[in-house]
Amino acid sequence: MPKLRFSKIRIYEFKNLFKEKRLKMKLEVPLSRKNKKNDIQCILLKTMPETSISTNFKCQDGEKGLQPTLEKLLNNKSFLAAFRMFLQSEFSEENIEFWLACKDYSGTMSPAERSCKAAEIYQEFLHPQAKKEINIDYHTRERIKRAMQDPDPSCFDEAERHVYRLMEIDSCPRFLKSEIYWNLQNKAKASC
Repeated sequence: MPKLRFSKIRIYEFKNLFKEKRLKMKLEVPLSRKNKKNDIQCILLKTMPETSISTNFKCQDGEKGLQPTLEKLLNNKSFLAAFRMFLQSEFSEENIEFWLACKDYSGTMSPAERSCKAAEIYQEFLHPQAKKEINIDYHTRERIKRAMQDPDPSCFDEAERHVYRLMEIDSCPRFLKSEIYWNLQNKAKASC
């Protein structure tokens, strides 16, 4: 008798069928890069309760059938949370975290506080040895490094635009095709 072999895709399909019967909606992401294994049974998952997500994106816009832009996704709290979870599952959460840190930094008025936040952002995202190093070119990184002597509100603008374009061109289209996004869309349609 021949042995049956299932690909990972097939196992995930079976796994998803059983989940749909138990829960209407459940968002899952790997907990960390170190814990992710090739073996399906070893993937650690963190679930987000259904009640913590409010999806009123479609109801607000009234744009039926159109997919939202990255700007609209980032302005909606529930879709921003889902987008962050999606990026975490793809191990590229440093982009959204850097973009959010830059938005917070640009709103800082006090020069002392601005200097402190700029140093934190540089150490966390731009330093060559940073844990969450973002992908920007050498010249931009050096300009920001020189600006750290006396940081102004716009010192991260060029890197912020670059990261935003990366998310807009690469991450956002994949997110709009993801199961996380479609689950939120279906829940939004049901609540309208």
